[in-house]
Amino acid sequence: MGEEFLQSRTKRHANFRLCNVTGFTTELLEICADEPAFHVLFIPGNPGVVTFYIDFVESLYELLGGHGSVTAVVGYISHTMQNWEQGMVFTLQEQIDHKVVFIEQELTNNKVPIILVGHSIGAYASIEILKRIPKKVFYCIGLYPFLAVNPESRDQFIIDKISRSSTISVALSALVGLSGLLPNSVKRFVVSKVIGKKYSNNAVETVCSHLAQLAETPDWAFMREKQDKIAFLFGEDDHWGPFQMCEEISRQVPGIVVSIEREGHGHCFCGSTDGSTWVARHVTALINKQLSRSSL
Repeated sequence: MGEEFLQSRTKRHANFRLCNVTGFTTELLEICADEPAFHVLFIPGNPGVVTFYIDFVESLYELLGGHGSVTAVVGYISHTMQNWEQGMVFTLQEQIDHKVVFIEQELTNNKVPIILVGHSIGAYASIEILKRIPKKVFYCIGLYPFLAVNPESRDQFIIDKISRSSTISVALSALVGLSGLLPNSVKRFVVSKVIGKKYSNNAVETVCSHLAQLAETPDWAFMREKQDKIAFLFGEDDHWGPFQMCEEISRQVPGIVVSIEREGHGHCFCGSTDGSTWVARHVTALINKQLSRSSL
């Protein structure tokens, strides 16, 4: 009875809004706590369509008991059907710069620590943000992280070839942008059946040349320095976050928290309610464990 009452008090729907960051229109999903002890900032995988993550955002806020505000998602610039940027293409570094400015502009209360949660290439972006503003970031969680190019992936080889064709690239970007206008049930089908299996959530990002920018190996020295502030969740049979990367992280940074999801939700967990809820539970457990170690 007490648990049901707590859930009824903390269950809220995510609000969608637009804000201006560095002169560009940015899509957000957010749920604001009344008196937040921390702020969870979620950085998406690609294509960065914010409505893909509604179930995850709402489940995470509820499971955290309303103690933390959740802003999800800081969408990627130019990844919308509205074409506010008139076809401009942004580098991965420019996308990361955009997220840093968002934090400095929107999350100004230094007494409320920030917890970064990044999905896929968003995990890479989260690590880079931690590098840029380490004093603001309390913890960083990478979900199914895409941290470096996987030379053994046939799909990534195909996407690299696609990215060299402007015609196909435009068609894929239009498909992803259009999906943002579809009902939730249809969007989930698109994510799991089309984007998830063929191109994953990184289709637009790789088409925009970001695949080449991830050719370098991860910054192991930085991860070792900040290992107590970083955790990763990998999935089975995920060519974006392959098992060999999971093993390499464990070898290079023995003290870092690394988990493997074996429930079958996979890289595109946001394509189902069950997947969104399972991952939200895992993130909640990581956050609670980290909070218990600190004085927050």
